[in-house]
Amino acid sequence: MKLSSQWIRDFVDLSVDDRRLADDLTNAGIAVEGISGEGSKTVFEVEIGTNRPDAMNHYGVAREAAAIYGLPLKPIQPKPAGAKPAAEPKRITTQTQAAAAFPVEIKDPQGCARFTARVLRNVRVKPSPKPIIERLALLDQRAINNAADATNYVLWEMGKPTHVFDLDLLEGGKIVVRRARDGEKLKTLDGIERKLTTEDLVVADAVKPVGLAGTMGGFDTMITDKTRNILIESAWWDPVTVRKMARRHNLHTDASHRFERGADFESTIPSCDRVAELILQSGGGELVGDPVDVVARWLDQAPVGLRMAEVHRILGDSLDTNQVVRVLQRLGFEVLPEPDQEPEFTVRVPSWRLDIEREIDLIEEVARLHGYGKFENTLPSFSGSVIDPPNACKDAKVRNSLLSLGYDEAVSLTFISHEDAQDFCAVPVIEIANPLSEEASVMRTSLVPGMLNMLAYNLNRGSDNVRLFEAGSVFEAENTAAAELRRVCMGSSGSALSPSVHQPARPFSFFDLKGDVETLLHLLQYDALAFDSQTAEYYHPGRSARAVMDGATVAQFGQLHPETAAKRKFKQDIFIAELYLDRLYKHSLREVHYEATPRFPAVERDFSFVFADAVRFGQIRQAIAALHLPELHSFVPAEIFRGGAIPAGKYSLLLRATFQSSERTLREDEVSRWSAQVVQALEALGGTLRAA
Repeated sequence: MKLSSQWIRDFVDLSVDDRRLADDLTNAGIAVEGISGEGSKTVFEVEIGTNRPDAMNHYGVAREAAAIYGLPLKPIQPKPAGAKPAAEPKRITTQTQAAAAFPVEIKDPQGCARFTARVLRNVRVKPSPKPIIERLALLDQRAINNAADATNYVLWEMGKPTHVFDLDLLEGGKIVVRRARDGEKLKTLDGIERKLTTEDLVVADAVKPVGLAGTMGGFDTMITDKTRNILIESAWWDPVTVRKMARRHNLHTDASHRFERGADFESTIPSCDRVAELILQSGGGELVGDPVDVVARWLDQAPVGLRMAEVHRILGDSLDTNQVVRVLQRLGFEVLPEPDQEPEFTVRVPSWRLDIEREIDLIEEVARLHGYGKFENTLPSFSGSVIDPPNACKDAKVRNSLLSLGYDEAVSLTFISHEDAQDFCAVPVIEIANPLSEEASVMRTSLVPGMLNMLAYNLNRGSDNVRLFEAGSVFEAENTAAAELRRVCMGSSGSALSPSVHQPARPFSFFDLKGDVETLLHLLQYDALAFDSQTAEYYHPGRSARAVMDGATVAQFGQLHPETAAKRKFKQDIFIAELYLDRLYKHSLREVHYEATPRFPAVERDFSFVFADAVRFGQIRQAIAALHLPELHSFVPAEIFRGGAIPAGKYSLLLRATFQSSERTLREDEVSRWSAQVVQALEALGGTLRAA
């Protein structure tokens, strides 16, 4: 969210510049991700955690800044024109106020613990003053009129959502907070008519719903140019109720965003008075009576005990008792000593800090305000021996090899959707009991969906050449248990060679990926390694392969199937490889042996053969290996050709054999005899030797 630096400074006299303020707030847990504008128009881009709704406003951040620098925080003390001198606010425990300026009845104390209202009469609705419009514009908020803008201004100033009704459009002379009746309808401010159920909590007049509690007001009672009398609402709504309603109606608003996370129970009267003050300043009118403040149930937070021994155990001995107490007091906590008792202190939590429930929460507050960087780096005491996890050496070898091949390590979510689980590995899945969303509802059965998401993220941001790998676990349901299997997934797209004055660009291909996979497989000892085309359906047929090591499938890799790529909106070729580490690690790491360079010359022979398309090089290599020629040092394809004089359905392949002995110079008759054996083996595969 966006926050104005100058607005923050209205509440605390800061001597530091905006960049220093941003850095110090970030170090204290209020993450300032960016700064834009200059002077009084400086705006912070702030990332506020979901557990800190108290800091989702300027006054909340100013409170943090005051605590960081040990400065006084200026209170918000609204004084609406015509209000009586502020005595101690009355806490009304009855659920009705028949004699009030506008009676309020709460029929659902669980959903609405408190409802505060103010009545204004003879108000002129008009555009807001220029300072209000400019401040809202800095936060990308559109000005509407002085009444609606006052509620929006208070929301961003002190974090409390409020609402204003046209008083003359409320029927029956009262407000009722209740559950909706099944089938009731409410047209909200966005112009959409919503069908309500008994699970919806509404603000209603004596006849009909006029607002969806904590989410959005009603269209029929909104403020217009004709409005003269206004009812201001500021309430406390149950977070769970608001969250369910917002999801049910697909309606996420600034108000629901805050109420879902918990509002300040004690802020209803100050926020109501602040809205009244702003409206009266710009639109005139008069304030009628005292605030209508109905409390259906109390929300007093339980005090938390604090032990200095626990503070020192977690944070070390660098902080003394006085420092701890000062930090907590600067944040608004009331610290009461408990002489000769355990714990030593009872800490009363301010009403705006709903996230503080345990002793460790208080210790965290002390740590972040003191500064994490001020604690010495120490290691916990340990007695015993360190045991490396299984296959640690193999994991390190594979990881280092992938980094050397140019792949960057990445990490994706452990959760995927049912659809991805079905598309990429149709095995029994493990359901998440309370999923964040349908897109993360099961434990992942494959690393491929996460890899495709990470590739898409990079490609969509202008990184045309991407090579990533992820090492992690996949999960399969096995009866009442769960199997956790180790995998490595590689993803690549773009160029294999970058263009330069020495070479043109060359796109990454299946053979580049195959070479990288072979490099990894050759890290381990094996007797036989073969490749075939039996891969999953999400691979491109003819541009993918399966690796079989000593009879077990250890990898599959290739280009992503065009239909799968189109479904995920990829605009360039995507290559994926999957290595099954649980099978691969049954083999030992390859031992490196020194081999002296032969002293005797090598002899090369080329063989040009025509083969049917069905003949793969793997078959050719196996046929030559079956000859068991000790002096055959290497046998590799040199050129491949299709078309021209080569019939359709066939291809020409130039094969190069290298013969060499470490003990003597080879004779011509020996090489000729071995060459004849090679020709005979290739002809047995259906190959035809081409004339020289």
